[in-house]
Amino acid sequence: METELTIQQVAELSGLSVHTLRYYERNGLLEPVNRAANGHRRYSAQDLTRIEFLTRLRMTGMPIRQMQQYAQLLRHHPDGVSERRALLEAHEQQVQERLRELSHNLEVIQYKIRLYKELEARHENEYSHVLQENECFQQPGNQQLTVIS
Repeated sequence: METELTIQQVAELSGLSVHTLRYYERNGLLEPVNRAANGHRRYSAQDLTRIEFLTRLRMTGMPIRQMQQYAQLLRHHPDGVSERRALLEAHEQQVQERLRELSHNLEVIQYKIRLYKELEARHENEYSHVLQENECFQQPGNQQLTVIS
């Protein structure tokens, strides 16, 4: 017999809240989950696999409506692979575009970091130079003369 998990166990394993798991079921993203004699949900390995994939879709920015469309295609047209593939390819293009945007934004951030490091190094060199000049004006006994600029 296949091991079945409670909603709390699935929430812990998936990183989703109990509320989100119920939402996914209520809104047709998941098939109705089996229930124990006491009415509590019991998730199968297949449910966990589907939840993992839905989580990946959501993490990559797929809107809930598209996720519902995907789930509906899976449910009503299990042999309709080409429609699901087309939906995933469209999503893949959107993800690729976001990755390009993120990559460009990361390059700008990295440029700024390099610029700030150069400015800090330049400032440290200038500060070091000022300290060396001030050391010239120290009298014996570490009594420093006031330098007027």
